[in-house]
Amino acid sequence: MSNYPKPDGPTLRAIYEKAARIQFNDERVIKEIKAGKLVMPFYSTRGQEIIPAAISVSLTDDDYVNTIYRGGHDQIAKGFPLSDYWAEIAGRVTGACKGKGGPMHLTYPAKGIMVTTGIVGSTAPIANGLAWAAKLEGKGRVTIANFGDGAANIGAVHEAMNMAALWQLPVIFVCQNNAYAEHTSMARSTRVDSYAKRAAGYAMEGIRVDGNDPDEMYGVARWAIDRARAGEGPTFIEATTFRFNGHLIGEAGGYMDKELYAASQTRDPMPILRRRLVEEGIVAAGELDALDASIRAEIDAAVRTAYAADYPDPSELKVDVLVDAIA
Repeated sequence: MSNYPKPDGPTLRAIYEKAARIQFNDERVIKEIKAGKLVMPFYSTRGQEIIPAAISVSLTDDDYVNTIYRGGHDQIAKGFPLSDYWAEIAGRVTGACKGKGGPMHLTYPAKGIMVTTGIVGSTAPIANGLAWAAKLEGKGRVTIANFGDGAANIGAVHEAMNMAALWQLPVIFVCQNNAYAEHTSMARSTRVDSYAKRAAGYAMEGIRVDGNDPDEMYGVARWAIDRARAGEGPTFIEATTFRFNGHLIGEAGGYMDKELYAASQTRDPMPILRRRLVEEGIVAAGELDALDASIRAEIDAAVRTAYAADYPDPSELKVDVLVDAIA
């Protein structure tokens, strides 16, 4: 990985701040669900925080991000306001989608968070559309298409990769390989040992990277983003990681390999990065404590504000759905 850019101290701190906001928010959502205050499906991203945090520090608000139902980390890393996030997952009218999208369809175009979809593999062709528009505009905008290892076997992803390579679109396909597609391991679903190898079939740059390593993740992402901005076409990044919770909050995760799961806990990227920042003198421990407390307070405020808001009126049922009822 020596040929890729390296994050400096301020960048590593920025990555930590984004990742900590993701972690604390994820843990708070789970806490609210277990307390019976939120009733919804939730797909935890605990363990995958570094991937979007290390990507987003090289993006602007004008760049686009598409993600999937397990995409809270991608959304928050890109700058989704927590007040709008919490009001939406709580189904309140003050939410980003008026409380009608819920946790699986979080969208916030002002920060470039264009689509969150529950259709596996659909982020890739949607990203191509956005990237094609960006290429026509000629403003250097980049589009990130996030999906999991299961989606990497979906036909739409391959069709999108072929088209992106053919048209040299400014899109980056990010496969967040957390070892399990829902309840199925990669070994049981895929013959190839690395999804990144498939990029060669489309004459596309393909790189496999440790998604829990902020240096590697930042370097490859920055390199791919710079290439896309310069008109040099798409990149496929396979970011290896591991999700610490089951596919869906509430299921036991008994299908996970126990040794692999235990090993992943020892490589939790969050305490590793925090310890590094202190040991290398990048950020003092006291400053990180204050930062953590500030983030938790921000989440507390967002939760209180969300619960205090109203639910959508029944009259909103058809608004923004039918063409003759667009607000």
